Amino acid sequence: MASNPTWGEKTAGSEVAKTFADQVKGRNDDSERHRGAGPAHIILASRTQAKLEQAATELRSAHPGIDIQTVLLDLASQAAVRQAAAEIAARIPKLDLLINNAGAVVMTRRLTAEGIELQFGANHVGHFLFTKQLMPLLEAAAKASEAGATRIVNLSSQGHRCSPVRFHDINIEGKEVPDEEKQPSGMPPAFNRVNDDGYMPIVAYGQSKSANILFTMALQQRLKSRALRPLQFIREVSLLPTSSPPLSFGDMEFRQACQRVANFVKAIDTNLGREHDPEMAEAISKTATYWKTLDEGSATTLVAALDPRSTIAEPAPWAKNAESAEKLWRLSEELIGEKFDL
Repeated sequence: MASNPTWGEKTAGSEVAKTFADQVKGRNDDSERHRGAGPAHIILASRTQAKLEQAATELRSAHPGIDIQTVLLDLASQAAVRQAAAEIAARIPKLDLLINNAGAVVMTRRLTAEGIELQFGANHVGHFLFTKQLMPLLEAAAKASEAGATRIVNLSSQGHRCSPVRFHDINIEGKEVPDEEKQPSGMPPAFNRVNDDGYMPIVAYGQSKSANILFTMALQQRLKSRALRPLQFIREVSLLPTSSPPLSFGDMEFRQACQRVANFVKAIDTNLGREHDPEMAEAISKTATYWKTLDEGSATTLVAALDPRSTIAEPAPWAKNAESAEKLWRLSEELIGEKFDL
């Protein structure tokens, strides 16, 4: 439940930001969602310089009192992730809020610079490494702030219901996987699509979104034992309006679950589906009854980042399995070639 019970599907992110403006004054945020608030610094991170500069120019014009900075960040390159984090660390002594918001959706097989399937590599591994590299700044902020004020928001989506993490076939190469790693039954044909090379684009996206949630679970667990004020991690399912009740699908088949949730799940109208063909676009369009604007869509993110009473939705069973969360953590360390010790 959000602090404001009247907030719902059409609540704008700018309204949420203004509501919590006083509590973010003077803070340092790595984000692109704080329109209307008053932190000391906002660092926008993206892989496209032109888009970064456009967003920064608009924000500087609207909020001349805030230091708006940009950093090039390509989550599909671990070298680029390390470089971006190093640049941020050279600019600010602490980081109060990190929003891991980037996401890739591709319909054909592509790989990261390290040879990892792109959606898993960018949507999860890139964020895992970026968070690791920024952890000293987050810890510095946590020590200087009240408990729960320093946060990491890892954005997932209802797309996580399309697949568990396929530990036996991370690159989606058509390898045999156990039943618990297979996509749920009853998905629309477009979501089960298999390309000629064995690549399953929506299954790949689904596993990356499940990984976002499992990563958050493992991170929360590790920080509980640290001798400092715990950072607060919010699992957010970005397709949910802030006023939605928690979702619990149990063992329902995918199609039945979609029919139930379509009555109140709200999606965000972005260009994330720019590679979708008509069949895929039609299948996606049926997963929601209302498509939010970008301003409305950012409201849920900001509630997760700032509201002490923000709602946490219930994920699919495979996305709340503690053993899977630990297994993913170990795999992620292997993929980045170093330990993420906490």
